Amino acid sequence: MQVRSYGNVGPPVILLHGGPGAPGSMAPVGRALGETFRVLEPFQRSSDKDNDKDQPPLTVARHIADLDELIDSRHSMAPPALVGHSWGAMLALAYAAAHPGSVRALALISCGTFNAASRARMKFLLDQRFTPQLRRQMEQLRAGFPDPNQRLKAVGDFLLPLYSFDLVTTNTETGGCDARAHDETWHDMLHLQESGVYPAALAAIKVPVLMLHGAADPHPGTMIRDSLLPYLPQLEYREWVHCGHYPWLERAVRGEFFALLRDWLQQPHRG
Repeated sequence: MQVRSYGNVGPPVILLHGGPGAPGSMAPVGRALGETFRVLEPFQRSSDKDNDKDQPPLTVARHIADLDELIDSRHSMAPPALVGHSWGAMLALAYAAAHPGSVRALALISCGTFNAASRARMKFLLDQRFTPQLRRQMEQLRAGFPDPNQRLKAVGDFLLPLYSFDLVTTNTETGGCDARAHDETWHDMLHLQESGVYPAALAAIKVPVLMLHGAADPHPGTMIRDSLLPYLPQLEYREWVHCGHYPWLERAVRGEFFALLRDWLQQPHRG
């Protein structure tokens, strides 16, 4: 995996980007936390369809194994905290459930959904934000990008205002998207949820868990929290009203977001 690093002092932290298949977006978080922590930002495994057309479909287990290899090679003597965004928050939970002794804390930023009810609520909230004009623009956008990777990136940029409140910039710093990696990984996560693996497996997690969410994010934060609490009674929840899916880009809360996250990660029982 490609891995970017920030900072060289303090406890170790690993950032997990969202998507799946949308690397690079955690760079602003890495730069901010690098002042206090030793931060790694891995780019999760791609589909590599151009070089290996016979590669088996990507799975949650494959991403967990990749992360375990990284942690074993870099932090075998000092378990890191995992800070995941969106899908990355889900991966952080899945990893900690599979390797409960390998992490010291989990911070979940704008965590994705773990049941059908939360996904239905998310769809409802997004549908409310679409005007007829936006729907036409979306259809034209999809038709204008025959390449699935370029289309995934363009759709993500188009939807950003619908996922946000008041951004200081629309540059998420996401690199090239991987549509195949997105589809294969998300399909496997849905299968694992439907078969009852998640969220039940998360009961193995005993370390502190912090969930940070924006009320303007169509991912329904309180519903996602309530779906996790039976398995993670130690979960702490913080929600901001004037905040969407990318708290570090939101004008009203970015400073408080970074201050809270740094303070929480630095607390002695998480060191």
